[in-house]
Amino acid sequence: MSKDLRNGGLDRLTVEDILKPGFSTPWDAPMVPPYPFTFRNVDVLTLVWRTTEAAVARLLPPPLEPTSDIVMAHIYRMNDTEWLGPYGESNVSLGCRLPGVADGSYSPYLFLSSDAGVAHGRELHGQPKKLGDPKLELRGDLVVGTVARNGIDVLTGTLPYKQRTDTLASLNKHFDFAENINLKVIDHIDQRPAIRQLTSRRLQNVVVHECWGGPCTVELRPNAQAPIHRLPVVDMLDGLHWKADFTLVPGRIVHDYLA
Repeated sequence: MSKDLRNGGLDRLTVEDILKPGFSTPWDAPMVPPYPFTFRNVDVLTLVWRTTEAAVARLLPPPLEPTSDIVMAHIYRMNDTEWLGPYGESNVSLGCRLPGVADGSYSPYLFLSSDAGVAHGRELHGQPKKLGDPKLELRGDLVVGTVARNGIDVLTGTLPYKQRTDTLASLNKHFDFAENINLKVIDHIDQRPAIRQLTSRRLQNVVVHECWGGPCTVELRPNAQAPIHRLPVVDMLDGLHWKADFTLVPGRIVHDYLA
């Protein structure tokens, strides 16, 4: 963890500090939180649709294999997150597996309104996060989720408000979304590859406070900087609106391209 400044900030940065796990810059006001950290009272709209097998296969890095033609888009209202505070996030995921090693979901697109969240996701997990403006709102009898980038709503999803009680098992029948696999890519300053990995992490201490399901709608709008439209909607399936707490913990390297 970065330097503890409770003694007035008079300590100097040392090599030992730099070499410690969880170190982040700037060292006297670190941006990236160390593990573990907890998300409390998270409000989530999960939209599920069927796309084409070709669209899924196009976005998966080898040697990952697709396990379905299903897309899940999670739109989060993070109400109480350690270090990061409240913010909005979205995660588009696809079912995949690394044979004999990992089964879960791969994230080709993530957008969120927190700079620390972007940095953490990219630097540690390898998630392709970008700044955006995800929002989750209640509009009368409708739950509405939007994901905007460059002033364009690239995804709009809707779900009836609390019409049918449900559980997260409705999502897991498609694929294990809690096991998240990502392509981590970092270069040296001279552009030599430093890290080329597939990483995997699993949410821990998941406590679901309530969960509601129903038929969802999904509308995608093209944006060259947020190309979720490359996963076209073939058939709209059920979605979920749920509230939960969970903890982000260290993950593992499941494939090293440079080994």
